[in-house]
Amino acid sequence: MKLACLQNNLKHGLFVVGHIAGKNINLPILNNILIKTADGKIQLITTNLEMGIVSAVRGKIEKEGSFTVDSKIISDYIGLLPNKKIDIEKKENNLIINCENYKTKIKGQPADDFPLIPEVDKKSFYSAGISEFKDALSKTVFAVSTSESRIELSGVLFSFENNLLTLAATDSYRLAERKINVKNNNGEAGKKIIVPAKTLQELIRILSSAQEIESPDQKGEEIKFYISENQILFSCGPTELVSRLIEGQYPDYEQIIPNNTKTKAIFNRAELTRAIKAASLFSKTGINDVSLDFPAGKNSVIISAISGQAGENVTELAVDVSGDDNSIVINYRYLLDGLGSIGSELVSMELVDGNTPCILRPADPVKTGDKKQEYLYIIMPIKQ
Repeated sequence: MKLACLQNNLKHGLFVVGHIAGKNINLPILNNILIKTADGKIQLITTNLEMGIVSAVRGKIEKEGSFTVDSKIISDYIGLLPNKKIDIEKKENNLIINCENYKTKIKGQPADDFPLIPEVDKKSFYSAGISEFKDALSKTVFAVSTSESRIELSGVLFSFENNLLTLAATDSYRLAERKINVKNNNGEAGKKIIVPAKTLQELIRILSSAQEIESPDQKGEEIKFYISENQILFSCGPTELVSRLIEGQYPDYEQIIPNNTKTKAIFNRAELTRAIKAASLFSKTGINDVSLDFPAGKNSVIISAISGQAGENVTELAVDVSGDDNSIVINYRYLLDGLGSIGSELVSMELVDGNTPCILRPADPVKTGDKKQEYLYIIMPIKQ
């Protein structure tokens, strides 16, 4: 194997794939990056057996071949080189790297020992705008469960219906749902899959880095989803991420979304966030309880918290309230997460009563007026 490429191109490619090559004691080869040159392409490949990342790097191939080297060593070393042409050659069990006056030899392992990345059929797919899809992921993935007891809740539900994709995540205490438009290129209508949260967090990182680097290979506009029976492949410009899917039945979460509301309040998001943070200092440790009271006939909300140890806090905010006298006690962490994921300046909170989940959504929805691109965040109350 012999190739040449620019330091900046190689550095970015190593950054994209290197993150999942961790410290694996049982299978040390998984700590390596596979460098492969075939069919006129330079590919960098990593896997942790749950997911695999393949990223193409522009450069010149003089001799095809493949080899694996430690991910951290090569990434750190290439990052220190000047942004000039790098010559790379495999000699016996070493990778020889030359860049101007820098010369090094990195020991590696044969590519034969490296696990195969699963192939996913590319006949049919869905596609979405990268910015919108990344936004939808970041507004849902944080709500997944971190518990191992219900494996299906450790991922995000992808529900495809014609030209609409609904993303939903819940940990049983709160739920986030975002709908976006997609193109259906002969994909199966009504398809539902559960994608692991770790995969999606990795994908957000890759998409963020792709938007920072302007590359002729990078279309920068669309991401494609190819789905097989138990795998999903995300394709974005020169990078592909393939992951296993979570088996199991996702709960019918739509049943817990209240159909009617008795009280509705419109908040300034920044003001509410500040008041909740102030109250949180006086919430009970481990319960994280904050009370929101909406007195009938008054355009205000009273936010309070009492702790036997710290003291108490009461804040009254002027808000636009309609409906009945109402109150609810909720976990301030879940509320702050929801407020942080709603991009609009105004936030709507809808309540039935203190024993029913409350709904948060943007009060000034997507400016395009496209009702399909909606965001919904639900929090279960703390029952007194």
